[in-house]
Amino acid sequence: MSRYIAITDIHGELEKLESVLSKINTKPDDIFVFMGDYIDRGPDSKGVVDRIIEQSNYNKCIYLIGSHEYALLHSPSDDYYKYLFDNYGGPATIRSYGSFNNIFRIHGDFFRSLKFYYLTDKYLFVHAGINPNYSLEDQDETDLVYIRGKFIYSKHNLPQKIIFGHTEFDEPLIQEDKICIDLGCGKYPHAKLCALILEENGQENFIYSD
Repeated sequence: MSRYIAITDIHGELEKLESVLSKINTKPDDIFVFMGDYIDRGPDSKGVVDRIIEQSNYNKCIYLIGSHEYALLHSPSDDYYKYLFDNYGGPATIRSYGSFNNIFRIHGDFFRSLKFYYLTDKYLFVHAGINPNYSLEDQDETDLVYIRGKFIYSKHNLPQKIIFGHTEFDEPLIQEDKICIDLGCGKYPHAKLCALILEENGQENFIYSD
């Protein structure tokens, strides 16, 4: 069996990503699950995307879509998502890439390839959560990247534990059926980036950036 290493909501903070990765004693069969919101707010969105892609040279990597990538992809054709991109950190991403068009020229294929969730026998990895009223197959994709309270404060009916981000907490939110590891990285200057290592024996270890 492999370990799963979950990281989410990096938001352009390359130094914090490098700090976390440097503290993980990586094994060749580790599987990294990056759970979205790589871009916006922080100073180096392009560097973050380059770095997580580079990690695939050493380990199997799963890349999920976050709310900010979702807004980016829909912003050219939808005024609502253009507003979200423009007002929730998008200008920092444009500066990082040099222009809006460069985002798609350099990493367009990557952003368009992002998955909405990753399911194993023990875990469901997803950016924001699921609507507990629907089966996994019947989820609205916007819930998978945007849902908050209805998911966080309700029990879900899946046999898997759900690992997610999107909603920031001062420390990891650990519940019987779910774990949130978004600590506000990129949104607050002193917020740390958190990685969750899910060991083969079920142990859950948290790694934090400096």
